Amino acid sequence: MGLIALEGNPPIPVILRRSARAKRISLRLSSLDGRVTLTLPRFVPEAEGIAFLRAKEDWLRGHLAKQVSNVAISAGSVLPVEGRDLTLHPAQGRRIAVEDDRLLIPGEPDRLATRARTFLKTLARERLVTASDYYAGLLGKPYSRITLRDTRSRWGSCSSTGGLSYSWRLILAPPDVLRYVAAHEVAHLAEMNHSDRFWRVVEELYGPWKAQRNWLRQNGPRLHGYRFDD
Repeated sequence: MGLIALEGNPPIPVILRRSARAKRISLRLSSLDGRVTLTLPRFVPEAEGIAFLRAKEDWLRGHLAKQVSNVAISAGSVLPVEGRDLTLHPAQGRRIAVEDDRLLIPGEPDRLATRARTFLKTLARERLVTASDYYAGLLGKPYSRITLRDTRSRWGSCSSTGGLSYSWRLILAPPDVLRYVAAHEVAHLAEMNHSDRFWRVVEELYGPWKAQRNWLRQNGPRLHGYRFDD
Protein backbone atom coordinates (compact mmCIF):
# COMPACT_ATOMS: atom_id res chain seq x y z
CA MET A 1 0.00 0.00 0.00
CA GLY A 2 1.30 3.46 -0.87
CA LEU A 3 0.21 7.07 -1.21
CA ILE A 4 0.11 9.00 -4.45
CA ALA A 5 -1.36 12.38 -5.37
CA LEU A 6 -3.72 13.36 -8.16
CA GLU A 7 -2.31 16.69 -9.28
CA GLY A 8 -4.61 19.66 -9.58
CA ASN A 9 -6.09 22.43 -7.45
CA PRO A 10 -6.12 21.16 -4.79
CA PRO A 11 -4.06 17.96 -5.11
CA ILE A 12 -5.98 14.87 -3.97
CA PRO A 13 -4.13 12.28 -1.84
CA VAL A 14 -4.94 8.76 -3.03
CA ILE A 15 -4.20 5.48 -1.25
CA LEU A 16 -2.81 3.00 -3.76
CA ARG A 17 -3.28 -0.65 -2.87
CA ARG A 18 -2.86 -3.95 -4.68
CA SER A 19 -5.17 -6.88 -4.24
CA ALA A 20 -4.68 -10.47 -5.29
CA ARG A 21 -8.46 -10.84 -5.36
CA ALA A 22 -9.21 -7.80 -7.51
CA LYS A 23 -10.08 -8.56 -11.13
CA ARG A 24 -10.26 -4.95 -12.30
CA ILE A 25 -9.16 -1.46 -11.28
CA SER A 26 -11.49 0.20 -8.81
CA LEU A 27 -11.73 3.66 -7.25
CA ARG A 28 -13.45 4.17 -3.89
CA LEU A 29 -14.33 7.39 -2.09
CA SER A 30 -15.23 6.90 1.58
CA SER A 31 -18.41 8.75 2.50
CA LEU A 32 -17.28 8.74 6.15
CA ASP A 33 -13.83 10.32 6.04
CA GLY A 34 -13.27 11.31 2.41
CA ARG A 35 -10.35 8.94 1.85
CA VAL A 36 -9.76 7.97 -1.77
CA THR A 37 -8.51 4.43 -2.50
CA LEU A 38 -7.32 3.16 -5.87
CA THR A 39 -7.17 -0.64 -5.97
CA LEU A 40 -5.15 -2.46 -8.65
CA PRO A 41 -5.09 -6.16 -9.49
CA ARG A 42 -1.69 -7.67 -8.74
CA PHE A 43 -0.24 -7.54 -12.26
CA VAL A 44 -1.74 -4.25 -13.54
CA PRO A 45 0.98 -1.59 -14.02
CA GLU A 46 0.76 1.44 -11.75
CA ALA A 47 0.77 3.72 -14.80
CA GLU A 48 -2.44 2.10 -16.00
CA GLY A 49 -4.02 2.70 -12.62
CA ILE A 50 -2.99 6.36 -12.63
CA ALA A 51 -4.47 6.78 -16.13
CA PHE A 52 -7.73 5.31 -14.79
CA LEU A 53 -7.59 7.76 -11.86
CA ARG A 54 -7.13 10.74 -14.18
CA ALA A 55 -10.04 9.61 -16.32
CA LYS A 56 -12.23 9.68 -13.19
CA GLU A 57 -10.95 13.06 -11.95
CA ASP A 58 -14.11 15.06 -12.74
CA TRP A 59 -16.29 12.47 -11.00
CA LEU A 60 -13.97 12.37 -8.00
CA ARG A 61 -13.69 16.13 -7.54
CA GLY A 62 -17.45 16.53 -7.93
CA HIS A 63 -18.16 14.06 -5.13
CA LEU A 64 -15.45 15.47 -2.88
CA ALA A 65 -16.97 18.92 -3.26
CA LYS A 66 -20.30 17.63 -1.96
CA GLN A 67 -18.85 16.14 1.22
CA VAL A 68 -19.34 18.01 4.46
CA SER A 69 -16.29 19.79 5.83
CA ASN A 70 -15.05 19.09 9.34
CA VAL A 71 -16.41 21.35 12.08
CA ALA A 72 -14.06 22.14 14.96
CA ILE A 73 -16.08 22.37 18.17
CA SER A 74 -15.71 25.54 20.25
CA ALA A 75 -17.86 28.15 21.98
CA GLY A 76 -20.68 29.15 19.64
CA SER A 77 -20.63 25.87 17.69
CA VAL A 78 -23.97 24.21 17.00
CA LEU A 79 -24.34 20.49 17.71
CA PRO A 80 -27.35 18.32 16.80
CA VAL A 81 -27.74 16.63 20.21
CA GLU A 82 -30.38 13.90 19.82
CA GLY A 83 -31.23 15.56 16.52
CA ARG A 84 -31.88 18.94 18.17
CA ASP A 85 -29.56 21.84 17.37
CA LEU A 86 -27.90 23.21 20.52
CA THR A 87 -25.42 26.08 20.65
CA LEU A 88 -22.42 25.55 22.94
CA HIS A 89 -21.91 28.24 25.60
CA PRO A 90 -19.34 28.57 28.39
CA ALA A 91 -21.08 28.68 31.77
CA GLN A 92 -20.59 28.81 35.52
CA GLY A 93 -21.22 25.92 37.86
CA ARG A 94 -20.11 22.28 37.87
CA ARG A 95 -22.54 20.38 35.65
CA ILE A 96 -23.32 20.59 31.94
CA ALA A 97 -26.93 21.57 31.34
CA VAL A 98 -29.35 22.11 28.47
CA GLU A 99 -31.25 25.38 28.65
CA ASP A 100 -33.63 26.18 25.78
CA ASP A 101 -31.47 25.82 22.65
CA ARG A 102 -28.15 26.11 24.49
CA LEU A 103 -25.72 23.54 25.85
CA LEU A 104 -24.13 25.22 28.87
CA ILE A 105 -20.62 23.92 29.60
CA PRO A 106 -18.78 25.03 32.75
CA GLY A 107 -15.03 24.92 33.22
CA GLU A 108 -12.05 26.33 31.38
CA PRO A 109 -12.95 27.60 27.89
CA ASP A 110 -10.08 25.67 26.28
CA ARG A 111 -11.59 22.44 27.66
CA LEU A 112 -15.06 23.10 26.27
CA ALA A 113 -14.78 20.66 23.35
CA THR A 114 -13.40 17.90 25.56
CA ARG A 115 -16.15 18.36 28.16
CA ALA A 116 -18.80 18.44 25.44
CA ARG A 117 -17.51 15.13 24.05
CA THR A 118 -17.53 13.54 27.52
CA PHE A 119 -21.12 14.71 28.04
CA LEU A 120 -22.18 13.29 24.68
CA LYS A 121 -20.56 9.93 25.36
CA THR A 122 -22.26 9.67 28.74
CA LEU A 123 -25.64 10.56 27.26
CA ALA A 124 -25.10 8.14 24.37
CA ARG A 125 -24.38 5.28 26.78
CA GLU A 126 -27.50 6.06 28.78
CA ARG A 127 -29.74 6.10 25.71
CA LEU A 128 -28.15 3.03 24.10
CA VAL A 129 -28.29 0.95 27.27
CA THR A 130 -31.95 1.84 27.70
CA ALA A 131 -32.76 0.96 24.09
CA SER A 132 -30.69 -2.23 24.09
CA ASP A 133 -32.29 -3.41 27.36
CA TYR A 134 -35.72 -2.80 25.90
CA TYR A 135 -35.16 -4.67 22.63
CA ALA A 136 -33.24 -7.50 24.28
CA GLY A 137 -36.19 -7.90 26.64
CA LEU A 138 -38.60 -8.10 23.72
CA LEU A 139 -36.37 -10.64 22.01
CA GLY A 140 -35.81 -12.67 25.13
CA LYS A 141 -32.05 -12.85 24.56
CA PRO A 142 -29.62 -10.97 26.83
CA TYR A 143 -26.48 -9.26 25.57
CA SER A 144 -23.19 -9.62 27.44
CA ARG A 145 -21.91 -6.02 27.43
CA ILE A 146 -22.10 -2.67 25.67
CA THR A 147 -19.05 -0.83 24.33
CA LEU A 148 -18.97 2.68 22.87
CA ARG A 149 -16.45 3.59 20.18
CA ASP A 150 -15.87 6.28 17.58
CA THR A 151 -16.06 3.92 14.61
CA ARG A 152 -16.19 5.23 11.05
CA SER A 153 -16.92 1.97 9.27
CA ARG A 154 -20.15 1.07 11.07
CA TRP A 155 -22.67 2.45 13.56
CA GLY A 156 -22.93 -0.72 15.58
CA SER A 157 -21.94 -4.35 15.77
CA CYS A 158 -22.75 -7.53 17.67
CA SER A 159 -20.10 -10.11 18.53
CA SER A 160 -20.53 -13.87 18.61
CA THR A 161 -20.39 -13.66 22.42
CA GLY A 162 -23.31 -11.23 22.59
CA GLY A 163 -21.31 -8.03 23.02
CA LEU A 164 -22.89 -4.93 21.52
CA SER A 165 -20.73 -2.08 20.24
CA TYR A 166 -22.02 1.31 19.12
CA SER A 167 -20.68 4.61 17.83
CA TRP A 168 -21.25 7.25 20.49
CA ARG A 169 -21.96 9.70 17.65
CA LEU A 170 -25.42 8.17 17.37
CA ILE A 171 -26.37 10.67 20.09
CA LEU A 172 -26.08 13.34 17.38
CA ALA A 173 -28.82 11.60 15.36
CA PRO A 174 -32.58 11.81 16.01
CA PRO A 175 -33.70 9.46 18.82
CA ASP A 176 -35.60 7.16 16.44
CA VAL A 177 -32.40 6.58 14.45
CA LEU A 178 -30.46 5.65 17.60
CA ARG A 179 -33.22 3.25 18.62
CA TYR A 180 -33.24 1.65 15.17
CA VAL A 181 -29.50 0.94 15.38
CA ALA A 182 -30.00 -0.59 18.85
CA ALA A 183 -32.81 -2.82 17.52
CA HIS A 184 -30.64 -3.79 14.55
CA GLU A 185 -27.74 -4.92 16.72
CA VAL A 186 -29.96 -6.68 19.27
CA ALA A 187 -31.59 -8.58 16.39
CA HIS A 188 -28.15 -10.07 15.67
CA LEU A 189 -28.42 -11.90 18.99
CA ALA A 190 -30.96 -14.08 17.19
CA GLU A 191 -29.63 -13.91 13.61
CA MET A 192 -25.91 -13.30 13.05
CA ASN A 193 -26.44 -12.38 9.39
CA HIS A 194 -28.42 -10.02 7.20
CA SER A 195 -30.83 -12.59 5.82
CA ASP A 196 -34.54 -12.04 5.29
CA ARG A 197 -35.09 -13.69 8.67
CA PHE A 198 -32.82 -11.11 10.29
CA TRP A 199 -34.75 -8.19 8.81
CA ARG A 200 -38.01 -9.75 9.97
CA VAL A 201 -36.62 -9.78 13.52
CA VAL A 202 -35.65 -6.09 13.18
CA GLU A 203 -39.16 -5.24 12.06
CA GLU A 204 -40.71 -7.26 14.87
CA LEU A 205 -38.59 -5.38 17.40
CA TYR A 206 -38.62 -1.89 15.94
CA GLY A 207 -41.27 -1.66 13.25
CA PRO A 208 -40.67 -0.09 9.81
CA TRP A 209 -36.96 0.78 9.69
CA LYS A 210 -36.03 1.89 6.18
CA ALA A 211 -36.49 5.61 6.81
CA GLN A 212 -34.07 5.48 9.75
CA ARG A 213 -31.48 3.50 7.78
CA ASN A 214 -31.77 5.95 4.90
CA TRP A 215 -31.34 8.89 7.30
CA LEU A 216 -28.01 7.43 8.42
CA ARG A 217 -26.88 6.82 4.86
CA GLN A 218 -27.65 10.42 3.90
CA ASN A 219 -26.57 12.21 7.08
CA GLY A 220 -24.02 9.91 8.70
CA PRO A 221 -20.98 11.62 7.13
CA ARG A 222 -22.08 14.92 8.68
CA LEU A 223 -22.06 13.38 12.17
CA HIS A 224 -18.44 12.31 11.66
CA GLY A 225 -17.52 15.86 10.63
CA TYR A 226 -17.71 17.26 14.18
CA ARG A 227 -14.18 17.34 15.61
CA PHE A 228 -13.54 17.42 19.37
CA ASP A 229 -9.73 17.48 19.17
CA ASP A 230 -7.97 18.79 22.24
